[in-house]
Amino acid sequence: MKVPLIFDAHLDLSMNAMEWNRDIRLSQVEIRRRELGLKDLPDRTRNTVCLPEMRKGRIGLCVATQIARFSGRFSSLPGWKSPEQAWAQTQGQLAWYRTMEDCGQMVQLRTWNDVERHAELWSHATEEETAQLPIGYLLSLEGADSILSWKHLEKAREYGLIALGPVHYGPGIYGHGTDDEGPLTPRGRDLLKEMSRLGIILDVTHLCDESFWDALDRYDGPLWASHHNCRALADWNRQLADDQIKELVQRGAVIGMAFDAIMMVHGWVHKRSTPQDFNLKMEKIVDHIDHICQIAGNANHVGIGTDLDGGYGTEQTPMDLDSIADLHKLVEPLQARGYSEDDINGIFSGNFLRFLRENLK
Repeated sequence: MKVPLIFDAHLDLSMNAMEWNRDIRLSQVEIRRRELGLKDLPDRTRNTVCLPEMRKGRIGLCVATQIARFSGRFSSLPGWKSPEQAWAQTQGQLAWYRTMEDCGQMVQLRTWNDVERHAELWSHATEEETAQLPIGYLLSLEGADSILSWKHLEKAREYGLIALGPVHYGPGIYGHGTDDEGPLTPRGRDLLKEMSRLGIILDVTHLCDESFWDALDRYDGPLWASHHNCRALADWNRQLADDQIKELVQRGAVIGMAFDAIMMVHGWVHKRSTPQDFNLKMEKIVDHIDHICQIAGNANHVGIGTDLDGGYGTEQTPMDLDSIADLHKLVEPLQARGYSEDDINGIFSGNFLRFLRENLK
């Protein structure tokens, strides 16, 4: 089959540029070369995402994040010491996206018409043309601690924010996230009302179980899980349980498959396990895809949300994934499981595009 267009529903591009200090316009080889000798982060010299590799892999559209957590006085999690600092950090990340637009590397997609035109452009471009095309991005906020007031949320909507996840790891201002417990806070419940008013997509990723169900009980707008795998295959509260998958399917959501090894297998020990310990290859993602499709009864609710630049590199990815351009290696194992060309195109981009056609206001 023709090499499919890929829509990646979760990339932390600005975080890598502004906090990891990577010029992701450069080639992967050059970025790795520039990081030789650096020991400050575990993924130095192991990055898998940069704009040239995205173009090589026909990842022409993505959801790109702003991310800045507030870490309170007694919190052990990394983060900013005030929500105001977190807001300022997201504005710096926004400035980086604007700079990438100014130099022709990226283009923001705000409406369905924007998305449709850009998808058509990439779908019909030759390999030579895609090497020069800008990456289209939709803006998302991962964790809402930086939202100081509803006026700040309105401002974010005005500059193009289309999706928002209320929490990240641990406790947050608006609810409880990964490895934590508890429902949404009263302010989190008000946040959902404001998101509904403004037409912002709810990203359920990172909501702990209680906050997840609280949010779905209170929010009747469009929702997705941008980067989530299946708890049945990777036993950690970070993943979706089967009853959560069923509910998301009933609500018309799409679930993006994440390529972080800790989210792919049972028993991964953070900072100790290696992909070689599990003989981990990309085909494992097909197990997660198939699990969701069996629950749904079709292939319409699965997409790609790699999170490949979310603070780790090849030390925590499948052994046969050296860059984001390797995503196309999924085609063969999907075909071997009986997935049709239409199914595969849907998984790579069509399902999220359909969702946006129906829900992007």
